Amino acid sequence: MRKQTIPLSESQIQHDCLAWFRLQYPKLERMMFAVPNGGRRDAKTGARMKFEGVVRGVADLILLVPKKGFASLCIEMKTPKGTQSEHQRKWQREAETYRNKYVVCHSLQEFMNEVNAYLL
Repeated sequence: MRKQTIPLSESQIQHDCLAWFRLQYPKLERMMFAVPNGGRRDAKTGARMKFEGVVRGVADLILLVPKKGFASLCIEMKTPKGTQSEHQRKWQREAETYRNKYVVCHSLQEFMNEVNAYLL
C-alpha cells in the first residue's frame, strides 16, 4: 500500500522557509519579512490596505540585504504547481529594473538554494 502525502500549502512552505532562515541566519532574521498582500479580505479591509499603500503583485518575502550588486532579494513563494499572476510578473520586471534580485521558489529546498547563493 502506497502512503499518500498531502501537498503543502503555499503558507506552510513559506513558514518552513522562514523557520529555516531564522535558524540559519539569526543575525539577519529581522531583515527578511513577509508582505501581507494575499489572502481573502472583506471589502472594507481591502480598501483600507489599498489606501495604506498595498501594491498588487509584490513578492511574498523580501530580504533587505544588498549583495552581489543587488539591492535586495525578493522571493515569490508558490506551491510545486503554482505559477505567477500577471500582476506578479509585472512587479518582478519593475523590481529587477531597480537592481533587485527576484526568484520564484516552489519548495524549501529551492528557497535554501536561492538564499544561500545570494548570501554566500
